[in-house]
Amino acid sequence: MERILVTGAGDSVGRAIAERFLGRGDKVHICDVRADAVAATLEANPGLTGSVTDVGVRADVEALFDDARAALGGLTILVNVVGMAGPRGAIEDIDEDEWDKTIAVNLSGMFYCMKRAVPLLKANGGGSIVNFSTCSTRTGIPFRAPYIASKAGVEGLTKNSARELGPFGIRCNAILPGIIDNDRFRFVVNRNVEATGRSFEEIEQDYLRYVSLRCKVQVSEFADMVEFLTSPAGAKVTGETIALSGNMEWEE
Repeated sequence: MERILVTGAGDSVGRAIAERFLGRGDKVHICDVRADAVAATLEANPGLTGSVTDVGVRADVEALFDDARAALGGLTILVNVVGMAGPRGAIEDIDEDEWDKTIAVNLSGMFYCMKRAVPLLKANGGGSIVNFSTCSTRTGIPFRAPYIASKAGVEGLTKNSARELGPFGIRCNAILPGIIDNDRFRFVVNRNVEATGRSFEEIEQDYLRYVSLRCKVQVSEFADMVEFLTSPAGAKVTGETIALSGNMEWEE
């Protein structure tokens, strides 16, 4: 039985991952900054435990790990899903407080969680860490410097950690999502619908024409990938940045 902590699991990808492992009979603890999302996920999944946590705040992460240790009795898998979009704007116009917040949540938050998870994984004799980045680190998105910089940092942290932790039997990989079929993507499309008067289907196709397979990725497919990477079948996979996107070619 695995003992798993999933961050950013109040809904969407994180929730799907947590529910997958819980359904297998594993022990799972989740966190999210939104108290209502944590409550809804726990209510829908008896046996799941959770904390309200801002991973960009060290004291919050310390409390999260206190909760997780009490609930799980140890740790074998850490899945760092949590992330924020950050501000949009030209580099010279980016608010520095918003830059700091984006880096704190997207990059420092993963480090804070990994720092506390590693001793538990070493005590277990090994384990697995899966961090979430974005395919946009490969394409770049003008006017989204904080987001891209933070996620590029996640990939560097992942690769370096794989080398450092490999001798302890701890694997570390990053998943790079493309267009996810979730509420956030639908919100973005609807925002463009309202701004342009064009149909939802037209706007969606504008996005999908930059995906080689012309597809969105289902949240269950991320659960599939995490399940594989943390399983015996993925025992020799570490230090990898794995796109799950249908091949993102470019973004507007």
